[in-house]
Amino acid sequence: MSLVTLVLLFAAGLSEAAGRILPLVARRSGLSRPFGLGILLVGGMVEAAVLTLWPLTATALAQLLPSAAPSGAATLVWTPSSVAPLLLAAVLAMPLIGPALHLLLFLGVGAGLSGPLADTMGVGWWSAAGCTAVAGAGLAVSVEAVRRVVVVFSGARRPEEVT
Repeated sequence: MSLVTLVLLFAAGLSEAAGRILPLVARRSGLSRPFGLGILLVGGMVEAAVLTLWPLTATALAQLLPSAAPSGAATLVWTPSSVAPLLLAAVLAMPLIGPALHLLLFLGVGAGLSGPLADTMGVGWWSAAGCTAVAGAGLAVSVEAVRRVVVVFSGARRPEEVT
């Protein structure tokens, strides 16, 4: 992967993390700026790692298909042109600024990954799209589970209603 691709993946991860962390920071007035920035950077790295794993996981799933090419086939990786829409989707992930459009862009990026995956693994486009969807959904569920565990262990509370 090129340096440009890694920078774009980190920017997409940072934007995804900002959409989730900034509302938390806004609700907790006692949170220091360095701590908030640290949480944002760590969250950005985690999100970037999850985004980086998406094509690798889809390739691993496609290798399990009976019609797949031998295991010595190339692995699907991100390119700057395939990450650019993902960065746009991350920017749109900010709260209340189009979750439906955000999901639609992720579906488009997944469909864009399916073509090269089908070519690389020698499977049909629909099989590759299924592998890409399962990989994306699995990674999304796993990162959401980790987020919930972190919230439980950190003792973060939901703001109480003011009556």
